[in-house]
Amino acid sequence: MESLRTAGLAATPLVVPPGEASKSLSQVGQLCDAMLRMGLDRGSVVVALGGGGVTDLAGFAAAIYMRGIAWIAVPTSLLAQVDASVGGKTAVNHPECKNLIGAFHQPAAVLCDTETLKTLPDEELRTGLAEVVKHAMIRDKELFDELEQSADAIFARDTGVLEEVVARNVRIKAEVVADDEREADLRRILNYGHTIGHAIESLTGITHGRAVALGMMAEAHIARTRGLVGGAVVERQRKLIRRFGLPVAFSVQGLPVAVERPVDAARCLQIMQHDKKAEAGRLRFVLPERIGAVRVVEDVTDDEIRSALAALAET
Repeated sequence: MESLRTAGLAATPLVVPPGEASKSLSQVGQLCDAMLRMGLDRGSVVVALGGGGVTDLAGFAAAIYMRGIAWIAVPTSLLAQVDASVGGKTAVNHPECKNLIGAFHQPAAVLCDTETLKTLPDEELRTGLAEVVKHAMIRDKELFDELEQSADAIFARDTGVLEEVVARNVRIKAEVVADDEREADLRRILNYGHTIGHAIESLTGITHGRAVALGMMAEAHIARTRGLVGGAVVERQRKLIRRFGLPVAFSVQGLPVAVERPVDAARCLQIMQHDKKAEAGRLRFVLPERIGAVRVVEDVTDDEIRSALAALAET
């Protein structure tokens, strides 16, 4: 606020309650009402200062207010810096599905200050690390190797390591989005761990990072049973996820419980049919082939999904 005012810009804060509950149409309506009262016009700019929920929400409000005004993302969590704020996806949740209502609306700029991560709670850091592991699995074996060596430095909030992690992840996502802004082809690989993960998140209310970690383990199980990837790769993924304090099963000894009991497979399948990644009733899955490479498939069966969920319960 002080920086904007020093630059001669009028700025008024709008504060939203924390958490996924704020990613709703009612909250968007409240924001639009406030923006109208403040006199915002087509030349105004929305600045989204906060975590991924804030950037998703504020970006969507900017996308629909007066058919679209400019916005700038200033992400303050690791999840937002490496994933949510990059790529122009903005959205709010529907009671039946996460991020169902949204728009592609690219920010005019994204400003990542890794100093904000020094006061980020460990649990929030872990949530972002799930997306970091995802990016390494789908696109960057060298990053995966480095993550295996730098876990302690990341949790110690080492400035140089955090800057490198954020920069590498932003570069990966930006390259993918630049080639496929509206998710017609390549951008689908960014959904690794999310097809099953989003359903688990909707059913259980656990953090996005924990749900994506479980989703990556489930989808790696499908890839392994199909013979697409070897057990050694799945084990390296499991160890890295666990090293970052994220769950690899529905209940993990020595870690906070991910989910008190296995999710209902039938309900999980029902939610997945409403997922944005479904087309003509067919779900797209991203399955690993090796560290740094994945493939998108559309023929995963309900039985394979049930088997993957069962494996999470039995691990």
